[in-house]
Amino acid sequence: MEHKMKKWIFASFALSIGIIIGVFVQTSYSDDNVYKHIGKFQRVFSTAYQNYVEELESTKMIEDAIEGMLEGLDVHSVYIPPEKKKAVDEDFKGHFHGIGVQFDVLEDTIIVITPLAGGPSERLGIQSMDKIVKIDGETAVGIPRGDVPKRLKGEKGTLVTVDIFREGEDSLIHFEIIRDKIPQWSLDSRFMMDGTDIGYMKFNRFSATTHDEMIEAVTYLKKQGMKKLVLDLRYNPGGFLEQAFQMADDFLARGDTIVYTKGRKKQFDQVYRSRSDGLLQDIPLIVIINQGSASASEIVSGAVQDLDRGIVAGVTSFGKGLVQRQYDLKDGSAFRVTISYYYTPSGRSIQRPYKDKEKYRKLVGRLEMEEGFHPDQADLLKLFKEQYEKDTVTDELKDIISYEEGEFNLDSLPIYYTRAGRTVFGGGGVTPDYIVKADTSRLSDFSVKLRKKRMATVFADKWLNSGGEYIKEKYEDDFISFYRNWEPSQKAWDSFKNLTEDKKIKWNQEEFEKDKRWLITNIKADLANIMWTRHQSAQIWRTIDRQLEKSIKLFPEAEKLISGKN
Repeated sequence: MEHKMKKWIFASFALSIGIIIGVFVQTSYSDDNVYKHIGKFQRVFSTAYQNYVEELESTKMIEDAIEGMLEGLDVHSVYIPPEKKKAVDEDFKGHFHGIGVQFDVLEDTIIVITPLAGGPSERLGIQSMDKIVKIDGETAVGIPRGDVPKRLKGEKGTLVTVDIFREGEDSLIHFEIIRDKIPQWSLDSRFMMDGTDIGYMKFNRFSATTHDEMIEAVTYLKKQGMKKLVLDLRYNPGGFLEQAFQMADDFLARGDTIVYTKGRKKQFDQVYRSRSDGLLQDIPLIVIINQGSASASEIVSGAVQDLDRGIVAGVTSFGKGLVQRQYDLKDGSAFRVTISYYYTPSGRSIQRPYKDKEKYRKLVGRLEMEEGFHPDQADLLKLFKEQYEKDTVTDELKDIISYEEGEFNLDSLPIYYTRAGRTVFGGGGVTPDYIVKADTSRLSDFSVKLRKKRMATVFADKWLNSGGEYIKEKYEDDFISFYRNWEPSQKAWDSFKNLTEDKKIKWNQEEFEKDKRWLITNIKADLANIMWTRHQSAQIWRTIDRQLEKSIKLFPEAEKLISGKN
């Protein structure tokens, strides 16, 4: 009891001193009677800690209080506990330390999807579709997916052993792996669209290495004959503003305003202007976005649109126009606070209203706009009203559109103009120049079952090692021929059918025929990932990408913007 009392007195004293010192340092930041409120907080904390019916942990109480305080600001001001901060830092630094494999867990077994280029596993000869059955001498079969990184990651220079089952080998293969620095790509894929001069790049986030990855990809694509470029930012949630600025800079002439920020405090106001004649400033450009494109993705697409640098295609982006700064704490935790809004070159904020946080978090729908170039203000307002009258707009969207302080108001839609005088909209994401919708057709129940059990991946592995060896012999040095010509033979389909039935999935011929193109693409992409890299696999998946297919037809419009004929 005496120990608990001392612990409480120390926690309360430390909290009070810390807050009061902070207040003295920060007094110029607020006109509130902060002393009175701090005293109120201290009273609640100390009384609850001392008198609550069960023993409390002071650290958790403080963390809960911090989380609650930041929760009251906006959805992006957050507390990051010490146990989560390391993973967050790894994600945005662009690297971690480990053995260097992309993995999946199929039927309780860890499968190496691919060894990461330049990593220790690749150097030792670990291959795609190897099964990791032991880690450090203990069984790895049946461990939860989330525990796999905990067993394989570790400090650089430390040793981990794995035992691997490989098809065709009589016994397990033992590897002793020294963990090393492993890159985390923000570049998902880059390739030339077959038979064209169009290059393609897709980024999944903006990490510390994004711009370097982009330069490397551009260099590769130019050597392959790239004359036009598709920049795919779909489902890219953002990241470092500086990396977005550097990416946009490469498409622009010197001196263009890319983005600027404004906050309550002048120290957070910044203007980002292009610093040099961009590496790609004369190349026709299409940027594809969707409802999952946010923050840094919207900075890039907004700048491209406002400066008439390229055509933005897809559907309206998420609408995160806020800038956060992260502050690290001594215990290994951190917190982020929103410090400013950012604005595109035309002066528009794309921030979506966030006062109703749950709707902001869950928002995935958008106003249904017809495919094609987006209409002018009158046409768009007419469309809004028609959807209101037909009651075809969801309640979530109605609330956001009719939000009294928001931009999506039927009477005052915020209109801005690009450098060349084209109309663009503010107040809730970047609305593309050209609306292109994704394929909304649904897979059959049969195909969903196949996808859940990763049957295409399992089949690709087994087929390559028992009956499909000729694929390696015929295509290993000729991906383009494989891309253009290979499809499963009837023998392969018979083998696939037998495999699915072995896995207790009832064969459905009608639904198989309906989704056959999707299934062929899935199997073919998995074979490509095993035999080549993620870039070739992605190139195959893109053959059934409706938004990409429609978007590349817009290059004549992108070329007009380059030549100033818009």
